[in-house]
Amino acid sequence: MSTDPSERRAVHPSAVRELFAARLRAELHTGEDRRQEVSPARRAYREAACLLGRFDPLRLRLPGGQQGAGGAVLELVDDCTTLGTQDQPEWSLKADVRDRALRGLAGPEAARRVLECHPGLPAEPGPERFCLAYLSGSPPATDRLTTDELADALQAVLWLSRVPGVTGLPDTAELQHTLERARLLDPLERLLRCPFQGRTRELAELRDYVASPGGSAAAGTRPDGRAHHPAPVPPLVVHGPGGMGKSTLLAKFVLDGIHDPAGCFPFAYIDFERPTLSIQEPVTLIAESARQLGIQFPAHRAELDALALECQQVARSQREGQERVTQLHELATTRAVLGRRSSQEFQSLAAGRETELIRRLADVLARAVAERKGGESAQDPPFAWVVDSFEAAQYRGSPVVGRMVAIYLSFQSVYPRMRLIVSGRAPVDHPAKTMKSLDIELGELDAEAAVGLLASCGVEDPEVARALADRVGGHPLSLKLAARAATLAGLGAERTGELIRSLPERRHQVFRRVDQMLVQGILYDRILSHITDEDVRRLAHPGLVLRVITPEIIKDVLAEPCGLRVTTPEAARALFDEFSRLDMVEPARPDAVRYRSDVRAIMLRLPGGDRTAVMRAVERRAVGHYAARDGLEARAEEIYHRLRLDENPRSVEERWLPGVERFLIGAQQDMTPRAAGLLTARLGGDAPDQVTAGADQEDWERIAAREVEDLLAQGFAEAAFERLGRRQPWTPCSPLHALLAETLNRLGRQEEARRAVSDAIGTAERAGCGERRLELLLLSARLAEDAGDPGSAGRALRTAEDVAVGLGQDLEAMGALLARARLTAGVDGTDLEAGRQLAERLRMLPDAVLAGRPVLVRAVASQIYDRAPGALDHALEVVGLPADDETLDALGAAMRRATGRQPALLGAVMEILDEAAGPSRQPAGGAPTSITGILRLARDRGTLDTLARRLLAVPDKSGELVAGVAAAMGVGSGTRAATGPEPGSRTPEERKSPMGPDGR
Repeated sequence: MSTDPSERRAVHPSAVRELFAARLRAELHTGEDRRQEVSPARRAYREAACLLGRFDPLRLRLPGGQQGAGGAVLELVDDCTTLGTQDQPEWSLKADVRDRALRGLAGPEAARRVLECHPGLPAEPGPERFCLAYLSGSPPATDRLTTDELADALQAVLWLSRVPGVTGLPDTAELQHTLERARLLDPLERLLRCPFQGRTRELAELRDYVASPGGSAAAGTRPDGRAHHPAPVPPLVVHGPGGMGKSTLLAKFVLDGIHDPAGCFPFAYIDFERPTLSIQEPVTLIAESARQLGIQFPAHRAELDALALECQQVARSQREGQERVTQLHELATTRAVLGRRSSQEFQSLAAGRETELIRRLADVLARAVAERKGGESAQDPPFAWVVDSFEAAQYRGSPVVGRMVAIYLSFQSVYPRMRLIVSGRAPVDHPAKTMKSLDIELGELDAEAAVGLLASCGVEDPEVARALADRVGGHPLSLKLAARAATLAGLGAERTGELIRSLPERRHQVFRRVDQMLVQGILYDRILSHITDEDVRRLAHPGLVLRVITPEIIKDVLAEPCGLRVTTPEAARALFDEFSRLDMVEPARPDAVRYRSDVRAIMLRLPGGDRTAVMRAVERRAVGHYAARDGLEARAEEIYHRLRLDENPRSVEERWLPGVERFLIGAQQDMTPRAAGLLTARLGGDAPDQVTAGADQEDWERIAAREVEDLLAQGFAEAAFERLGRRQPWTPCSPLHALLAETLNRLGRQEEARRAVSDAIGTAERAGCGERRLELLLLSARLAEDAGDPGSAGRALRTAEDVAVGLGQDLEAMGALLARARLTAGVDGTDLEAGRQLAERLRMLPDAVLAGRPVLVRAVASQIYDRAPGALDHALEVVGLPADDETLDALGAAMRRATGRQPALLGAVMEILDEAAGPSRQPAGGAPTSITGILRLARDRGTLDTLARRLLAVPDKSGELVAGVAAAMGVGSGTRAATGPEPGSRTPEERKSPMGPDGR
């Protein structure tokens, strides 16, 4: 809050100098001598500020005193943190200082006097207002407070609870829970700030779906004594065009259920547009669901919070695993063998871990529900699992969809009344689906709801609202635009009649979508025409083609094509300031705005008419502007506008830089199918039929290859083979040649696979496709090895190494050598030769080069560690160990085996663990007691690599510790050292280890 009066007094220059001097002292002076003894003046200023969230130190009043003259500046300089700006300073007491001041107040009356000495305080938002209300005996009704007000009330209660003699305060834990529940519902209530209209049928369908019978969590038993599990209930998908109100419908449904005492049910609302959630990481969905259920079932909060934390740790580990898969796919010589094997292992492990976590979540929910029912035999309430913004994962072959299916089925097997409601696009086929999804397609609002929506948006005349609804239709976005256009035009009969006549009459259903586009375009034109500043109005429509607008962009890109002369930065700034006030733009970053996404989505798909030439001129100037600048964002904007101008995707691709991808996510919707094909090939994700049909052959092949790779990683070879049968013949360098051979092999058609790869090798060689030839040679070697033909395998690998050397690709050559060391191990001494060559390459390549390929370096070191003693230490120094949980499991298992077989090593190993964990290993929840827990702490502290290097120096005659470090180094790479004992297996020595099977 601010303690300023409504009109700020001019601050005397001497006070400003004093403030500056005090701030300088705060930077240079430790303040130790000031903390030793608190003067009466300093104590008085502390007490004056202890119930204020923030204050102006130049104007802070003392109880009974005059308007502050700046005395707080010198007295409190060591007691505060700065929150304001240099021109408008605002300070806040440090937590320990505030606590002492609150406890030092004489009592409730003294606290009230502190607050009342600031005029106008109760009218301002903040905890101060609630402090005064509690002290004055008029506490607020918490059930009527907003989320922000609840947060302020909680802060006020926490402060006042420290003041001696204050009574009658609400229970802190209860108020905290009320605040958390309000924050849980906040995203839903924000969606319903405008009155909800219509959708009666859809709401009834949602209620019927959630209420549909599906058994109880205690599902009973069969006559033979075995558990009876009801058949799973399929998920329900809510879909429809953008702007139709899918999210609003779900919010209305959930809030109605919560506020209905007879039908209240537990729920989790997951919106993948939130930055803390990742649609590519389903485990984050489990974590968020656990967090929300913890708020709804406080008795199980600790257990659910611990589960959410565990999910976050799993997400971190999965990111490491996904990065490993990505790196192995980037090199041709690791893609065909290690890459595809690691993909399948990653998907399998991720799905297994996620289903285990979701079963535990469902079990907690079942127990919580049973306790709340109190032993009653009534049916368990449904659990509504509402997932919003799922479109990005809904594409054919998506691993996310496959894992979500597994999560859903596992959840429902433990809690049969779980109901999954997904908002996205229409259901897509996926081979993991075992049942057909239900769906609700959102269409236009009915006439009554359309009129109601217009009325809620300011069109109060029923006749005008009905006439507009009849012409505009029931699309919610069109109706809101119509209301805005009518408001700007003035709601008189003549002007609204003109607006209505300008809109096309509604036609047969087959033309409805075209009509909606035309209507929305006309309405936006009407809105733009009411911009009062003529220069801004001339910029507004052509500016839609730009994704970000700054003063510099207005001057260098936008002004001239729009017929404006803007020659100075000051003129550009003035135009930008006016442009920024338009209600159709929003801040993008400091000194930059962008059009709202709904505005651009509509206007860019409409024909530009006479503005087309101007808009294309703007885009050409944008290309030149961004091409002359450095940085990934500038390059991404250049690529964006080149594609919008329909330049050849192959020439545009030459401008591509690694890292631009994150700036181009979602840009496909602004492009022609051909341009969208390149972006989809590069970025991944869904490829609608019109995009795949319009994409260049090369881009189509990369889109198809990504889908086939995903299907193979999930074990769906039949679906992959069906996908490969489209749009042939392929280009000579196509990735689909290798994928066809891989798919045939997985279908058991080994001879066909070997013939296919042999033909493709010849085609790639003739076309000069060096990288593709490398991948095919590695695949050929693996197929030969599988067929019991080591001679052919060896020849293919040597050829691959020669090709890589000829291309000058040292890392590709290392990958070929690694494959030879693995695939021909023990055959005619080839393994020893390859191992020596690998060790030599590892020594010769610069560390900077090796650091760019950590997964390959780890795989090599793990493979040759017993013949190149320094390889592991070198790899630990250059790239370190992987950071996923499997690494910790492998290392911990080796330490248990070693100490179990050689108890004399226990002291040295424990010393290494203690030093890596640090002098005080007291994380949240207490000190870890297992080896894996200590290793996790070492990983979090950044000492895991040092720990591993020290283990290499332990005199372990069995070699278990060195082998364990090698196994940890090669986790997920499929190398020899990484294939140790099965998880959970224990030798007799391990079981007798002083450390125990799981720890100390």
